[in-house]
Amino acid sequence: MRFLFFRVWVITVVIPTKVGIHNLIGDMKNVHQYYVYILASKIRGTLYIGMTNDLQRRVYEHKMGITRGFTSKYGVNKLIYFETFKDVNEAIEREKRLKKWNRAWKIELFEKNNPSWQDLAKDWYDDILTD
Repeated sequence: MRFLFFRVWVITVVIPTKVGIHNLIGDMKNVHQYYVYILASKIRGTLYIGMTNDLQRRVYEHKMGITRGFTSKYGVNKLIYFETFKDVNEAIEREKRLKKWNRAWKIELFEKNNPSWQDLAKDWYDDILTD
């Protein structure tokens, strides 16, 4: 069996060539990302706050009404705001805090960057969705 030897900082790492460098790098790139997001039904409409590790998939689920519940019942499917986190606990805490905010504070938060309540995901699914 052949081995690859290389130095990372001051640590020598030995990887059998069957495992390969690509598998090691792939594992290192597997950094998790979490999102807290706000959806709206329309301008000045119903708001929804959620948290996910895959924003694109989750917004798609909201747009398609895949999960029965609040967002599908009230047509809340326009992504108007999101924040990114590396730590799942920070994302969960932020979601909980935002849910406790009054409506005016939430609107003030996202209107700083999205004053016209534009759907930030409107071009994500052009090939499969139409307005």
